[in-house]
Amino acid sequence: MRRTLIASLLFLIACSPTEPATAQPSPPPPTGAVQEAVFAGGCFWCMEHDMGAIPGVVEVMSGYTGGTNANPTYENHPGHYEAVRVRFDSSRISYRQLVDRYWRYTDPTDASGQFCDRGSSYRPAIFVTPAQRADAEASKAAVITSGRVNGRVITPVLDLGPFTEAEEYHRDYARRNAMQYQLYRTGCGRDARLREVWRR
Repeated sequence: MRRTLIASLLFLIACSPTEPATAQPSPPPPTGAVQEAVFAGGCFWCMEHDMGAIPGVVEVMSGYTGGTNANPTYENHPGHYEAVRVRFDSSRISYRQLVDRYWRYTDPTDASGQFCDRGSSYRPAIFVTPAQRADAEASKAAVITSGRVNGRVITPVLDLGPFTEAEEYHRDYARRNAMQYQLYRTGCGRDARLREVWRR
């Protein structure tokens, strides 16, 4: 679905050069402060973009997890979710705070995909280590009881398994292909749907 949508939109910008944004350097976190979290929320380009903007996040990597294929690729990842591995500075943001931020970037009521991307690869999920499970479950419970979601929250909390990094051309897509990314995101209706799902 994503390729079809992008192909139909790209003719609008075929002659427009893309200028990548300049990355802003930040001081490295203290040794031992960097932790990891893994989330799925539809298109990993969008999750990478949104999670990467959170203060305290050091790096976001697109990839595949949750399936049994030993070497998943974009063309062959049955059973896998498109996901992101988030490395964050725990001296600036806790795992629980990160999970709490994650929810607002997804439609937690949709078990069949996210936005215009349909199918099992695009389902939302939180992948956890044993040490992370309690915080993730508590965050989910808080979302359910908050009354801020228009619908039933179905996003599962799943055991974390192997994470395979996505192909290089998928990484940091929003920054390197800013105009194409924005056309995709708008055409997919992501932000419009988020406004419908989440009560302010």
